[in-house]
Amino acid sequence: MDGIRFATVPTNHLQLSVAQAGSASAPLVILLHGVPECWYGWRQQIGALAAANFHVWAPDQRGYGRSSKPSHVADYTLDKLAQDVVGLIEAAGRSKAVIVGHDWGGAVAWWLAANRPELVERLIIVNVPHPLVLRRLILTNPRQTLRSWYMFVIQVPWLMDWAASRNQCEALAQGLQSSSRPGTFTAEDCEQYREAWMQPGAITAMLNWYRALFRYGVPASRNNRILPPTLILWGKQDKFILPEAAAASLNLCDNGQLVTYESATHWLQHEEPDDVNRRIIDFMTK
Repeated sequence: MDGIRFATVPTNHLQLSVAQAGSASAPLVILLHGVPECWYGWRQQIGALAAANFHVWAPDQRGYGRSSKPSHVADYTLDKLAQDVVGLIEAAGRSKAVIVGHDWGGAVAWWLAANRPELVERLIIVNVPHPLVLRRLILTNPRQTLRSWYMFVIQVPWLMDWAASRNQCEALAQGLQSSSRPGTFTAEDCEQYREAWMQPGAITAMLNWYRALFRYGVPASRNNRILPPTLILWGKQDKFILPEAAAASLNLCDNGQLVTYESATHWLQHEEPDDVNRRIIDFMTK
């Protein structure tokens, strides 16, 4: 894609493949993708943020694409995932960055802001609640428990690994398309994702994020509150997470705001890219 370059960046004893754009002297913004995406999940944001004079880093997080894929479930705890981002900030030669996260990338972003707030210039979250909010909803709200059924199935060894990888990861491609607005993910988009999914060990590594959460839980946090300025963007037609999770997460922020989109789904940044880009840029520059 025009203007995007790729680098392998050492961090936290592993190597992450990072899509980069914009001037190296501009303020740093790190875009953290979720499951089952990769850096490509931010393809409609990278150019816009670079054009707005930001230095954009969009890594394939550990276990994804061409990044390192540690082999143990314990390698995918929230603490380790957040420490990867700490290492990226250090590798960029910065003292802090704007952190943007969607889905699992949002969980990492929440945890970084809670435990290393001094590193987070501003926090932008897209369709994922604070991990403690999601845990509470899964345990206490039957509707959220039902929506999270796949998290429980993933705990069965090998079952989801096999199901997700068969027929060139067709189930993952269908999952993206069936949970988004029609036309959001094209055949060409799915081919880009398939290239990442079919890297050796990628499917199991992706699922290990969930397995580590269930096996080791949400680690203790340095702060009960989210201190950096926070913007939450939320598509209300999300099939995976109840809409009330957004307001509950906002209540944990000392300086937060919530913007909802009535017709958007879990894949908000794909479905409403122009408005999402505008709101992110406005929030980062005001």
